Amino acid sequence: MSPVTLLSAKELSRYYGSHRAVHNVSFEIHKGEVLGFLGPNGAGKSTTMQMLTGNLAPDNGEITINGYDLLEQPKQAKAQVGYLPEHPPIYKELTVKEFLRFCAQLNHIPNKKVSAATNSVIERCNLEQVTDRLIGNLSKGYQQRVGIAQAIIHNPAVVILDEPTSGLDPIQIHEIRLLIRELATEHSVILSSHILPEIQALCDRVQIIHHGQLLLNDTIDGLGQQMQTSSLLIKLITPPPVEILKSLSGVLEVDILRENKFRLTYQPEINPTEELLSKSVAQQWQLVELNPEKRTLEDVFMNLVNKDTA
Repeated sequence: MSPVTLLSAKELSRYYGSHRAVHNVSFEIHKGEVLGFLGPNGAGKSTTMQMLTGNLAPDNGEITINGYDLLEQPKQAKAQVGYLPEHPPIYKELTVKEFLRFCAQLNHIPNKKVSAATNSVIERCNLEQVTDRLIGNLSKGYQQRVGIAQAIIHNPAVVILDEPTSGLDPIQIHEIRLLIRELATEHSVILSSHILPEIQALCDRVQIIHHGQLLLNDTIDGLGQQMQTSSLLIKLITPPPVEILKSLSGVLEVDILRENKFRLTYQPEINPTEELLSKSVAQQWQLVELNPEKRTLEDVFMNLVNKDTA
């Protein structure tokens, strides 16, 4: 069965005078998918999300949300989106239940269904213990939960979260991440974050934007392949001379990292692992560590951004 596309953006562009904030950005997000949206400050992330939520009109391009064209059918399209900005749009002088009932009414939920919708998001976001407390008296973590609750109270097809764990402690971050994964079972989620491990832990696909253009749009599995490098980290108790390690098939370079530990850089199509294992046994090098070296998401991110800047 082919995936159901809930949001499609085609050739989005936005200019501020002569400044190009976003240029020809295109992507899709499917039902049940969490899309990570990365980019340095000023890269065009916020502008793109404002266009996706209908808060900012693109100069060029089109956006379709759950079958509705955002420019031609704005009311129907916006009703399919839930949005949590970096600073949650909460009224701190209201109780949690009062605020969520108000949000239900803002989203045109029929009066007879307001209580059911409110109770549903209170349960989903684990707010039962604070329903009658003023939002202003809640911890940052609970305020974030209230922000997420208002974003999903009308059961939108697409949920857009901008830095949802910013400023939270480790326990609160863990709880919000669990909630985001739970949301993805019923919605599509676009997640903007500066925390790269969070993107790896939560997302099915990653996009990197810089200077208003998409530099990467790949699955986490595909990204994992990009993170692979053509090098091995090894430790030998009785290592041979470096020249012998260099003579292994495909090895281009040998770096001495510290006593008995080396990095072997090799041609991608010629992996020396099998020969290394064989010779280590035959010549008693006593190989005790063998790890394919991997780049981190941060390495991939910085490499793409630096290439684009150069």
